[in-house]
Amino acid sequence: MQPVTLLAGVLVLLGLLGIVVPLLPGLPLVWAGALLWAVSVHTVGAWLVLGLVSALAVLGMVLKYVLPGRHLQSSSVGTPTMLAGVAVGVVGFFVVPVVGGVLGFVLGIFLAELLRLRSTAAAWPSTVTALKAVGLGVLVELAAGFAMAGTWVVGLLTVG
Repeated sequence: MQPVTLLAGVLVLLGLLGIVVPLLPGLPLVWAGALLWAVSVHTVGAWLVLGLVSALAVLGMVLKYVLPGRHLQSSSVGTPTMLAGVAVGVVGFFVVPVVGGVLGFVLGIFLAELLRLRSTAAAWPSTVTALKAVGLGVLVELAAGFAMAGTWVVGLLTVG
């Protein structure tokens, strides 16, 4: 195995990890691994694999936002609530590295909904709805990442 192919594989794996751990840009890293491999192999088959990986990346990035957005539109959770969750999540990430981002996000959503609805009993279901939407986005991105990685592996085995 060539060093460039090994590096491409590392990028693909880091990308998949980056989908779950939001420190790394997941799908762009998987795509970069496929790009590096296609440039090094430089065959028509490799470019076709890169084209398919690129299409999957775009599809994953679009659906990552569209599907959760539709889920949230059907509920009462709005954009300001999600922005509050992101803002408190960023602060939480620096206060308690890695885990603080998730905890801060949940806390931010809950507090925004508590301010909006004036009741903890009403704020909690909205928080759960928002978390389900975010989870759906992660699952969509993970599915796209695995489809991209699988396409690259098939290309690696068949093209070279």
